[in-house]
Amino acid sequence: MLLAIDCGNTNTVFSIWDGQEFLATWRTSTEWQRTGDQYYVWLSSLMQLAKLDVEIDEVIISSTVPRVVFNLRVLCNRYFDCRPLVVGKPECKLPVEVRVDAETQVGPDRLVNTVAGHDLFGGNLIVVDFGTATTFDVVADDGAYVGGVIAPGVNLSLEALHQAAAALPHVDVTIPDHVIGTNTVACMQSGVFWGYVGLVNGIVSKIKEERGREMKVISTGGLAPLFQQGHAMFDHLNDDLTMHGLTVINAYNKAK
Repeated sequence: MLLAIDCGNTNTVFSIWDGQEFLATWRTSTEWQRTGDQYYVWLSSLMQLAKLDVEIDEVIISSTVPRVVFNLRVLCNRYFDCRPLVVGKPECKLPVEVRVDAETQVGPDRLVNTVAGHDLFGGNLIVVDFGTATTFDVVADDGAYVGGVIAPGVNLSLEALHQAAAALPHVDVTIPDHVIGTNTVACMQSGVFWGYVGLVNGIVSKIKEERGREMKVISTGGLAPLFQQGHAMFDHLNDDLTMHGLTVINAYNKAK
């Protein structure tokens, strides 16, 4: 049984894959201080609550927080008696090598999304991930990652706005009733929502122009459904894109 772990800057997702489907998925906050023992207590308790009596013998990890990987390795070695496959490490091969500037380090999550997008939707893609940062990953016809764009995430922008302007409150991201707000909260919500609609549309348009071809736009990440609901910018929305990519990469490495 495969345990797929996606460790982001804000949250870490654990999913159990039986080769056909995900049996369960759990999410926790990302904390680099959390030990392998603590991970096991948390995970085994959730497995018991879900009545999952399975043996984990494979683990694949994608992590944008390098310090977390050590404790996840301890978890795998001590409790699952296996060596995890870590995306971005030399021993973890990708179906198609990246094509970017020499010595450039590409985030593991972006590599995984590229593999997943190509597996599900083919080539010539723009994958938009609404995470801590809003990223745009460009996928070539053969599935290679060929570059992208990194912009501040939606919640990061809201937090920066609140911290820089003491009079502005914390607000939730939502679809505003009107573009023109008639109170402070409505003004902020409109600025963030429609500002990011404009940002996404503008960057996607420029990428297509630069690539000189039609491209499908795929969205993923926590806020993707909100933006798809408010403004149909995407050809496909997939909440499980990263986890799917981890299963594809794991299967590819097993077959080699």
